Amino acid sequence: MKDVIALVTGASRGVGRGIALALAAEGATVHVTGRTRSEAETSLEGKRAGSLEGLEREAGGLPGRIVIHHCDHSNDAETEGVAAEIRAGNRLDILVNNAWPGYENMVEDGDFTWPRPFWEQPAWRWDAMIGTALKAAFMMSRAVAPMMISTRRGLIVNISFWAAQFYDGNAIYGMAKAAADKMAADFAHELRPHNVAAVALYPGLVRTEAVMQNAEYFDLSNSESPRFIGHVLSGLWRDPLLMSKSGRVLVAAELGREYDIADVDGYRPVPLTAANFLKG
Repeated sequence: MKDVIALVTGASRGVGRGIALALAAEGATVHVTGRTRSEAETSLEGKRAGSLEGLEREAGGLPGRIVIHHCDHSNDAETEGVAAEIRAGNRLDILVNNAWPGYENMVEDGDFTWPRPFWEQPAWRWDAMIGTALKAAFMMSRAVAPMMISTRRGLIVNISFWAAQFYDGNAIYGMAKAAADKMAADFAHELRPHNVAAVALYPGLVRTEAVMQNAEYFDLSNSESPRFIGHVLSGLWRDPLLMSKSGRVLVAAELGREYDIADVDGYRPVPLTAANFLKG
């Protein structure tokens, strides 16, 4: 991956951070976006641990390179600004649309509002999941696709989940993920003549900072490290049949088995399926 240039949005923590570190571990140059510049900001603003500067330090010994971009994707001008900086280099191979503020403020004034019915959902949650996360995926893809088209190779990945297909406790969440899947499918249709792929990619249960803070509430026996999905993405990029997968919903653990990729601890996650998602 030493000649690969990638962009991962929302990479200061969580899945995005793991993807960025995994790609850098395989030698890629990885541009990353996030709202939190430093660890000092996390304590001042009451955020979870994780920052762009912390990511850059953690990746310091890896063969690849991390390039940080401070960006609030609720502001289209900032999204476009990052794309413009990357366009100055004239190439982008992989875009991972991961920015996701939808899990913030799940508890408001002591009330866990996430599972409320849609008529009792706070309006800000729509703005976070659809007005920010979904729109950012569209705007960034729109901004960088011409670079991929010009080189006749590229991959756009929307990080999504089974909530796109089945009810998962919050109607807005389901709508946002369903739209992310449809976006990837329609992008793939329009990009196919240019040999550029687009997919929706589902992780399993990922051991993010938030999950580990609440580990007692989760069965982690089949969980994935944040880096696992990044190594799977590397396998997908190298797949000579990548274009045959374009437009599809892909499950990270299934790809891991196909490409013979284990997690960082050697474990091989069992793919979640529609049947066991509904059972769980």
